[in-house]
Amino acid sequence: MSTLSPHPSSSTLDAASLLVVGAIASTGSITAAAQALGSSQPAVSQHLRRLERRLGMPVVERVGRGVRLTEAGAILAGHAVAVDRAVRAASEEVAALAGLRRGRVRLVAFPSASSMLVPQLLARLADEHPGIGVSFVEAEPPEAVAAVRAGEADVAITFSYPDDPDDPHRESAAGLRVRRFGTDPMRLVLPVGHARAGDRQVDLAALAGERWIAGCPRCRGHLLGLCRSSGFEPVIAHETDNAIAVTALVAAGLGVALLPTLALAAAQLPTEVVVLPTRNDDDRALHLVSAEHADRIPAVAALLRIAASLGGATKMTGDV
Repeated sequence: MSTLSPHPSSSTLDAASLLVVGAIASTGSITAAAQALGSSQPAVSQHLRRLERRLGMPVVERVGRGVRLTEAGAILAGHAVAVDRAVRAASEEVAALAGLRRGRVRLVAFPSASSMLVPQLLARLADEHPGIGVSFVEAEPPEAVAAVRAGEADVAITFSYPDDPDDPHRESAAGLRVRRFGTDPMRLVLPVGHARAGDRQVDLAALAGERWIAGCPRCRGHLLGLCRSSGFEPVIAHETDNAIAVTALVAAGLGVALLPTLALAAAQLPTEVVVLPTRNDDDRALHLVSAEHADRIPAVAALLRIAASLGGATKMTGDV
């Protein structure tokens, strides 16, 4: 018999070995065990010989034309039922993930996307794949990208402005996958009595003498850059991150503003304002940020697919 150590460690055992011994215990022969396992009799016999060499003791002994388990074999067979149950359960759970009957995705998005895109996205996902759970938090693009990088989120919905020197997708997203999936057009918000309120489009240069209501820090930086490229330094009269407050200030005649369409769509516009497109190249891009191979996870891939379709279809975003 084998000269290996008579003190086997856990490394000498594996699930396949236990399943083979369990099949022999339940069928009474190696041939029947092979049939039950969907294998061949020589393959099962070879597996047994390898197991016995590793253990340093016999697992089965021949009795007439059949076999019976040794004491060691009976011990292994006693654990085979639990192993078989665990393997089957694991297989079913993995199959459920692959079939999108279960799974979980962690999503993070910037505030105006939270009001408009995220509800549509989660509703579609729940309708198509009700077994997938989603956790959602709100964050500005730099924090959202950082969350994906740190493994705290699977997918981030972010935005970037043209020529933004602080674009978080340049350095912080290196090594992540960034997909542009839509465009969020920028719009001027003017009081209804403004001299330009009846125009079809407005060039920012025509508003050089206006007082401005500025939005979030990155939006404010974008506004400053656009105005400077149009030849003037804007006078910032008020600042607020709240799009509803911005439109209310414009309605009160306290200034004009430049806001993204998603933010405007989430707000109830006062009747005292008009919203107009500009002639400037000022739209912001919408992005989906994920780990390099996150789309190999079925639930994450499903969310990315639906989000991409919303970016191309929703009336709030233009074609990429």
